[in-house]
Amino acid sequence: MPKIRGLRWWMIGLIMLGSIINYLARSTLAVAAPTVLQDLHITTQQYSWIVGAFQGAIMAQPICGYVLDVIGLKMGFAIFAIAWSLINMSHCFANSWQSFAWLRGLLGFAEGSANPAGMKATSEWFPAKERGLAGGVYNIGASVGSMVAPPLVAWAILSYNWRAAFVITGALGLVWVALWLLFYQSPGKHPALSEEEKKHISSGQELHLQGDGSRPSITHILKRRNFWGIAIPRFLADPTWGTLSFWLPLYLSSVRHMDLKHIAMFAWLPFLAADFGCIFGGLVAMTLQKRAGLSVIDSRRCAFTLGALLMLGVGFVGFVQSSYAAIALLSLAGFAHQTLSVTVITMSSDLFRRNEVATAAGMAGTFGNAGLLIFSLLIGSLVATIGYAPFFVCLGVLDLVGAAVLWSLVREGNGLEKV
Repeated sequence: MPKIRGLRWWMIGLIMLGSIINYLARSTLAVAAPTVLQDLHITTQQYSWIVGAFQGAIMAQPICGYVLDVIGLKMGFAIFAIAWSLINMSHCFANSWQSFAWLRGLLGFAEGSANPAGMKATSEWFPAKERGLAGGVYNIGASVGSMVAPPLVAWAILSYNWRAAFVITGALGLVWVALWLLFYQSPGKHPALSEEEKKHISSGQELHLQGDGSRPSITHILKRRNFWGIAIPRFLADPTWGTLSFWLPLYLSSVRHMDLKHIAMFAWLPFLAADFGCIFGGLVAMTLQKRAGLSVIDSRRCAFTLGALLMLGVGFVGFVQSSYAAIALLSLAGFAHQTLSVTVITMSSDLFRRNEVATAAGMAGTFGNAGLLIFSLLIGSLVATIGYAPFFVCLGVLDLVGAAVLWSLVREGNGLEKV
C-alpha cells in the first residue's frame, strides 16, 4: 500500500468524525426537548431525570476504557458505536419520560466510549509535544456534533417529526462505523504508515509511559495523586458542557422566549466557539513549550488556568437584558470551557502508561460526568424557583477551583506518585 504522509492526522480526523456523530446523537434530545416535552407532557423535573439517566450511565466510562485497553481500539470502539447508533434510533419508539430515561441510560453507557477511545488513539499516534493539539482536534468533534444538532434536528422536526430526528442521527453512526472498520489500524499495523513518521511518533513519546502489555489496574490508578489531579478538575469543569448541551435549548425557549427556528439559528454558536477553543488550548500549550521553555505538564496547567479565567464571563449570562449578549457570553463559555477541558483531558496521555490511558481517561470522565449529573439534577430541582442566573455564576467560579487543584496535585516525572 502507498504510504500516506501525515497519516497520524488522518487517523485523528477519523476519530474526530466519530466524536461528531457521538455528540450529534446525544444532543438530539436536547434540541428536540421543547417539542418532546410538550408532545408527551413531560415536566422540567422529569426531563432532569432523563438527563440524569444518561449522565449516570455515562459514568461507566472506566468499563468502556478497560474494554478498549483489553480488546483493542479498533474492534472495541466499533462495537460501542454500533450500540449507540441503534439505541439512538430506538428513541423514536419512546412515549413517556420513563422510556426516554431507560433509553438515555443505555445510550450513555455506549457513548461513554468516545473520550477513552480518543485519548487512547492520541497516546498511540502522537509524540508528547503534539498530543495537546491532537487532543484538541479530536475534541472538536464534541462541539461540531453539538453545533450541527440544532439546525439538523430542527429541520427533521419541521420536515417530518421529532421521532425522525433520532432515526436520522442514529443512522449516521452506522455509516461512520463502516468507515472506521475500513480505514483504522494501530500504528504498529497500519500499512500506509511510513518509517519516517513511525520514528517521529516513537521518538517523541515518553519511555516511562510505554505499556508493558499487562492489563490496567483500577486500584493502582486510584492510588495515584496524578489521577485525582485531573479527575477533580474534570468534576468541576464538565457541568459547563452539560449545561450547554442539555439545557441551552430549554433556557433559550423558556427564558429568552425563542421559538424552534430561532433556537436553530442561535443554539449552535456556543459550540462553534468551542471548536476554536479546542484548537486554542492545544496551541497555547505548544507555544508555551516552544517559546517559554515550559514542560509539557506546566504548559497544560497554564492553558487550563487561562481557560478558567475566561470562564468568569459566563457568570453574567443571567444578568444581561439582551438575548444576543447572552448568546455571546454563552459562546465565550463554550470557547473557554473547551480551552481548559481539552487540556485536562489530554493530560491522561501525559501521566499514564499506554496500556492504562483509556482506563484512566474513562475513570476521570466518570468524575466529570458525576459533576454534570449533580449539576443537572440541581437545575431541574431549583430552576423553577431561583432561575438560571445562580447556576451560570457557579459555572464561572468552579473552574478556578479546578485550576488550583491541577497546580496542587499533579506532579511531573514518572506519574507513579501515590496519594
